[in-house]
Amino acid sequence: MTEMVSGFGVDSIVVGGGFAGMYELIKLREIGLRTLVFERGPEVGGTWYWNRYPGARCDITSLDYSYSFDEDLQQEWEWSEKFATQPEILKYAQHVAERFDLSRDMRFQRSVVGARWDEEEAIWYVDVAESDVDGKVSGEGAPTECYRAKYLIFAVGNLSATNIPNIPGLNDFAGRTLHSAEWPHKEVDFSGRRVAIIGTGSSGTQIIPLVAENAEHLTVLHRTPNFSLPANNRPLTEAEVAERKKTYAEYREQARHSFTGVPVPVPTQSVFDVSDKERERIFEEAWNSGRYGELLASFTDLSTDDEANGLASEFIRRKVRDVIKDPSISRVVEPRGNYFGTKRSCLDSNYYQTFVRDNVSLIDLNAEPIERIVANGIKTEQGVIECDDLILATGFDAMTGSILAINPVGVGGIELREAWSAGPYTFLGAGTHRFPNLFFITGPGSPSVLSNMIISIEQHVEWVTDLIADVEQRGARSVQPSLEGQMDWMQTVHDEAAATLYLSGNSWYLGANITGKPRVFMPYVAGVGKFRSISDEEAHDDYPHLLFDENRRPPQSTKTKGNEQ
Repeated sequence: MTEMVSGFGVDSIVVGGGFAGMYELIKLREIGLRTLVFERGPEVGGTWYWNRYPGARCDITSLDYSYSFDEDLQQEWEWSEKFATQPEILKYAQHVAERFDLSRDMRFQRSVVGARWDEEEAIWYVDVAESDVDGKVSGEGAPTECYRAKYLIFAVGNLSATNIPNIPGLNDFAGRTLHSAEWPHKEVDFSGRRVAIIGTGSSGTQIIPLVAENAEHLTVLHRTPNFSLPANNRPLTEAEVAERKKTYAEYREQARHSFTGVPVPVPTQSVFDVSDKERERIFEEAWNSGRYGELLASFTDLSTDDEANGLASEFIRRKVRDVIKDPSISRVVEPRGNYFGTKRSCLDSNYYQTFVRDNVSLIDLNAEPIERIVANGIKTEQGVIECDDLILATGFDAMTGSILAINPVGVGGIELREAWSAGPYTFLGAGTHRFPNLFFITGPGSPSVLSNMIISIEQHVEWVTDLIADVEQRGARSVQPSLEGQMDWMQTVHDEAAATLYLSGNSWYLGANITGKPRVFMPYVAGVGKFRSISDEEAHDDYPHLLFDENRRPPQSTKTKGNEQ
C-alpha cells in the first residue's frame, strides 16, 4: 500500500457498519468520543448487505432479532414475517442509521487494511483504503489514508470473511460462478439453466429449494449431511405483534439473562426420565415449533450425553425418511457423523422436499469426489457434470477471518496473526493481551454465534463502552487483558465446551472448514445469561483481569498539523 494522506485524528475508530458497528457508534457518542466508522460496503448492513442470495433470511425470529436499547425504535418498527428476509433486515438497518443520524460519522467504501499501536503515543495508527462497490480494494499499491485514534474497535462480524474452496481449476469454469456471501446485487435468473451447487450448510439449505424451482436442472454436490429442521415461516399476525410490543420490556430482560438470547422454557428433566411416548411428543412439539434451538433445549442432556443426543438425532433422521422415500437419496442427506447441535443446525423451508423433485440430482462427494473444475462443469471420478452456473455455498472463515485480514500490530511489533497462532486467545471475547485499546465486538471467547447475535452485540458494545469510559475517567493511557486473565478465560471457554459434545463436532466453531486454521473451540457455550453475569462481575470488581496504563502524560492532540479532521 502507498500512504497518500497521513494524520486524520479522532478519539475512536470502529471497523464495520453492521449492527455491531452502528450500536457502538451510538454508545461512543453518548460518552462524548469523536468516532468514525469505516465500512467497506456502500452502505450499512454488514453481513445483511452482502448475503443477498435467494432465500436469505435470519434463523432467529424477527421479533427477537432486533435492537432492544430504544423503546421507541422497537415499538415503531413493523416486521412482516416470523423470519425476516435479507431485504427486510437491510431496510431495518437503514432505518436505524437514518433514525439516529449515523451516516454523518460513517465512511462507506473504505476498508481498514492495517493498524499498528504506537507505544510512545498510546495511539493506534489505522490505514484505510478505498474499496469498490463489491468491497474490494484494488490491491498492492493502492493509496491509503492514515488515521490516528486512541481506541480501535473491530465490529467486523463473525460471518463476513468469504471462504473460497480450494478446488483445482476453479478459475477455468466458463459459466457464471456465484458465491453465497458475495451474491450479485441484480437478480440472477436461473430459468432454462443447468445449475450446480457446492455446500449444504445454512446458506445452501436456503438457496437450494428456490433455485430448484427456477432452474432447468439443479445438481447438489453433497459432502457433509447437516441437521435441518422446518422453519414453518409465516406472516406475523397483528395480534401477536401487539402482544409482544406490549410486553417487550419484560421480554427483552428475560432474553438478556436467557441461555441463547431468546427466552425459551428451561428444561428440567433428562430425556431418560420420560416414557418413549412422552419423549416423542416433546420432540414432535419442538420440531413443529419452527424455533432455532427449541429441540436441542427440550431436555437437559441432549448437548452433554451421547446416548441422549442419539435419540434426538434418530428422531430427525426419521423425519428425513418420511419425506425422502428413496433410500439411495435419504442415506446421503440424513444427518450422520456429528452429534445434533455440535455443528450449526439449520432452519429450512422445503429443503428435504427438494430432493424428490424430478429436476434435482444429488451427488455424494464421499463416494464420488470432485477432481477439478473444468470449463463446462465439474469433473468427478464418474465424468463431467455439465452446468451453466456454479454456486459456491461454502460459508466463511468464521469469527477470526475478518480480524486477521487486517492483522493489527501490537506491543513490541507483534502481529495479531502471530499472537493467535495457536488459536484466538481473548479475555471475554473483547480484547487480547499486548493489544492495548483494541476491542472486539462478539469476538472469539464470547457467546456470539451460539446466541441471538443482536442481544450479544448489545451486551458486548455496552460492556466495551463502559470500559472505555472507565479508562477516560481514570485518565489512563490504555487498557488490555492481563496474560493470566486471558489464559484463565480461554481455559474456562474450553472447559465449558469440553463438558458438552461440541468438541466432537467437525465444525467451523473449531475452524475445521479452513485448511491450516488452529483447532480451537471459539464460542463460549455456557450461555448468554451466564456470560453477562461474569462480565458484569468483572466490571463491578474494578476489572481485576485487566491492565491499565495509568502512567499519565501530557495530553497529545490526535490531529496532525495541516490534516485536521
